[in-house]
Amino acid sequence: MDSSTIMDVMRQMLLVCLQVAGPVLIVSIVVGLIVAIFQAATQIHEQTLTFVPKLLVISLTLLVLGDWISTNIQDFVTHIFELMAQV
Repeated sequence: MDSSTIMDVMRQMLLVCLQVAGPVLIVSIVVGLIVAIFQAATQIHEQTLTFVPKLLVISLTLLVLGDWISTNIQDFVTHIFELMAQV
């Protein structure tokens, strides 16, 4: 296994990480921004007001995208094992 193959695997690994974590992080940021705007408009600064909506929306996102996320990770791990078998 040469250095170009290792760099290619590292690039693929970073892309898979971004694909898996990206949707959850984006949804979390959007919900946090909406709650922050609501808190600023109403001047209600309750800590649970930020936590509970994020928890619910992230759980729903993981429920909806769970199959896609596991398929992405499984495909990458299968690719890694195929590369290891070639060595």
